[in-house]
Amino acid sequence: MIDSEGYRANIGIVITNEKKQILLAKRYKQDAWQLPQGGIDKDETELEALYRELEEEVGLAPEQVSLLAKTPKWLRYELPMEHIRRKQKPTCIGQKQVWYLLKLVSSDTDISLNLHNKVEFDDWKWVDYWNPVDEVINFKKEVYEDMLKALAPVLFENEHSIPSKLSRPLQFSAIEL
Repeated sequence: MIDSEGYRANIGIVITNEKKQILLAKRYKQDAWQLPQGGIDKDETELEALYRELEEEVGLAPEQVSLLAKTPKWLRYELPMEHIRRKQKPTCIGQKQVWYLLKLVSSDTDISLNLHNKVEFDDWKWVDYWNPVDEVINFKKEVYEDMLKALAPVLFENEHSIPSKLSRPLQFSAIEL
């Protein structure tokens, strides 16, 4: 769904393990790493989209994760000009995302990237919590930074410091679920 301002509504997924690392996935046949995410379909709730995308992108069912928190507001990024499909109507200029923090409660072996015809990722790894800010494509870095800053207090129970390189102030905190 693209809103009247040109932003596509999207769910972002942060999956953590017992070591408080997060799952980072590599885009299919690319050298680009990101967190799982996907669009919210018309007449679909955020949670319906979350669990659909979770299953489509990493092969996990709702009972294999625990829902910990979400960002309380939409985080937006604009696409660089070369990524905007001007002939597509309505034109999408970027994405607005709400992010969910999930904890894997099943085994790593349950993660499967090829359960669907449209495979989005071809590899994944557990990384340090702040690593995705360095790995993600440049135009998504600020959203990743804001999202990770908002969710960190929930995951780390206010004990984890924010790296000094992430110096922009955060205007909100996550909602625990």
